[in-house]
Amino acid sequence: MLDKLSGATRVHIIVGDPIAQVKSPFGMTQAFELNGKDAICIPAQVPTQDLTQWFEGVSLARNVDGIIVTIPHKFDCHALCATHSPRADFLGAVNTIRRNADGSWHGDMFDGLGYVKAIESKGFHLRNKKALLVGAGGAGSAIAHAMVLAGVSELTIHDENTDRRNSLIQRLNTLKLGHVTAGSSNPSGCDIAINATPMGMRESDASPIDIDAIKPHMFIGCVITAPAIPPLIAAARAKGCNTSTGADMFVQVRELMVQFLLDQ
Repeated sequence: MLDKLSGATRVHIIVGDPIAQVKSPFGMTQAFELNGKDAICIPAQVPTQDLTQWFEGVSLARNVDGIIVTIPHKFDCHALCATHSPRADFLGAVNTIRRNADGSWHGDMFDGLGYVKAIESKGFHLRNKKALLVGAGGAGSAIAHAMVLAGVSELTIHDENTDRRNSLIQRLNTLKLGHVTAGSSNPSGCDIAINATPMGMRESDASPIDIDAIKPHMFIGCVITAPAIPPLIAAARAKGCNTSTGADMFVQVRELMVQFLLDQ
C-alpha cells in the first residue's frame, strides 16, 4: 500500500480528539488505492481549542485534498467550510471536506446515509417503524435526519444536552415526514434503537440504552468502532436481536466519502 508513497502522494487527514480509536487511516488509504488514486489518509489529534488554528495551517498545504472529521469537531468544522451540501447545512455539521477550485473547502455529512445503508444491509427496513436514537451530536443528528428521510413513523431522541436535542427535534419536525419527540433511553415500544454516543468505548461506561427493556424483535445499533463488539451489541445479540455495529457503518460511510473526495 505504501510502496508508491512519494512527494506526489495526495494527503487526506482525519481529525478528532481522541483519534486512536478510528479505523479510517487504513480503510481510506486502501480505498484510494483500489480506486487508482495515489493518496493516503493520516490521523491528527487536535483539541477543540486548537481546531481553528490547525485548520488554517493545514489549508496552506496544497497537497492536502481532503479532511475527514470525527468527534467532537463535526459542528465546528461546518463553520470552517466556505460551501456545504444541503444536507450538511440542514444539520450544521460535516464529516467530510474537500477542496473547492479556489482552494477553499466544501463540506458534506455522510454518517446518517451510511448508517441507514448499514441497517438496510442487515435486512431491516425503516419505513413505518418506531425508533429510538440516543445521542444528538454530529453523528446522531445525521442518523436522525436519515432515519426520518427513510420513513420512520416515530422517532424518539434522547440526549443529556437538552438544548441540542430540542434544536434537532424542532428542525426535523419542519420536514413533516414523521413525528419526532424527546424521550428516555428506554426502548420499550420501539422497533429499532440506536446508540450514537461514545458510551461503550470504556469498560466503566453505563449502557446508553436500557438493556433490560430490549426485546428480541428489536433491531439494535451502535456507532462506536472500538471495541468492535460494544457491550450494548453483545447484550442485544444475547437476546436474539438483529444488530449493526460501528464497523458496519464505516463500510458504508467509507464508500460515500471516497466518492465525494474523488468527486465521482
